[in-house]
Amino acid sequence: MYPEIGKIGPIPIHSFGLMVAIAFLTANYLFTKEVKRRGYGEDVASVVTFFAFIGGLLGAKLFHLLENFNEFLANPVESLFNPGGLTFYGGLILSITFIYIYSKRKKINFLTLADAAAPSLILAYGIGRIGCQLAGDGDYGIPTNLPWAMGYPNGYVSTLSAKNMELVEYFKHIFPGSAVPVDIKVHPAPVYETLISVVCFVILWKFRKKPNVAGWLFGLYLILAGLERFGVEFIRINPLYAGLSQAQWISIVMMLLGSWMMWKKLETTV
Repeated sequence: MYPEIGKIGPIPIHSFGLMVAIAFLTANYLFTKEVKRRGYGEDVASVVTFFAFIGGLLGAKLFHLLENFNEFLANPVESLFNPGGLTFYGGLILSITFIYIYSKRKKINFLTLADAAAPSLILAYGIGRIGCQLAGDGDYGIPTNLPWAMGYPNGYVSTLSAKNMELVEYFKHIFPGSAVPVDIKVHPAPVYETLISVVCFVILWKFRKKPNVAGWLFGLYLILAGLERFGVEFIRINPLYAGLSQAQWISIVMMLLGSWMMWKKLETTV
């Protein structure tokens, strides 16, 4: 893995940060095109993108710290300034909140903006997961012996058995009686998420010009994004609450909300 891919003078270039930047620029380009196609000016796209960026970073870091509060208490400075350690759902929730407030103040249809953002959101998520893959930030999955299993020995969260006792315990549970390898091979979950996100993007991009009422496409996005994350969490290493991870509970809420939005919007057209 390549957590750091080079330097500009004394400044290191982190692979995760680079992929987040690429994801942001890609999403901004697609979102701007969609906003203009839907009849709004480029200034609206710029402001919404700014709020999405700020809300995304703050929310993602905040939710990650809450999800890993013991880790934060043990080393607050490292947790705060680690270039990894971001939780997507936290960024999504705070970004939506900021954009909703902005749209209400400007008397802009929030659901139209949400529909315009739907394809770019899922694609940006997939690109961001490439950053997780390169950085080895712990978003990988549980130990496996599948042919495409991977190790992240140089990642921010190493898969070397000497450096990751939690992963060692998972390996012993999944493969009882087997010798623990020096580098434990795991599911490359970020790769799975990137591939699924691209498929979801194609679906949303295909439906973006269909004559559906405002909010229908965003409802579909919530279902697809929620379903993707809910499934991949079964092979991820995260704390469980009543049998499911925090991300899975949020995914359930997203899928229910998305289903309700699509049903209500379809109902209004009948």
